[in-house]
Amino acid sequence: MDKKASLAALAALGQETRLDIFRLLVRAGTEGIPAGEIATGVGAVQNTTSSHLKILTHAGLIRPKRDGRIVRYVADMTGFRDLLAYLMEDCCNGSPELCRPVIDAVTCDC
Repeated sequence: MDKKASLAALAALGQETRLDIFRLLVRAGTEGIPAGEIATGVGAVQNTTSSHLKILTHAGLIRPKRDGRIVRYVADMTGFRDLLAYLMEDCCNGSPELCRPVIDAVTCDC
């Protein structure tokens, strides 16, 4: 991930509803959540939620998954890991072992 992409991801997460959506999708796991249920889950209006989903998708943090006529959204854990890796790239002034607890805490098999 480069600086421009990381800024887009951070900006996307820097808005309350989008952060709530991302966290909701992380909790949902690989099954994801239908777009209509996301709005209900975060207490937002459907058309506003659609805009938020578009921003999070363009930032590489979520992705749509077609399920017949329904569009489900899932957290893109690769995009999220790329963001974390970028933020921690120069971790601990050349002593990456100091960052190991943080890396272990955010690493999952999802």
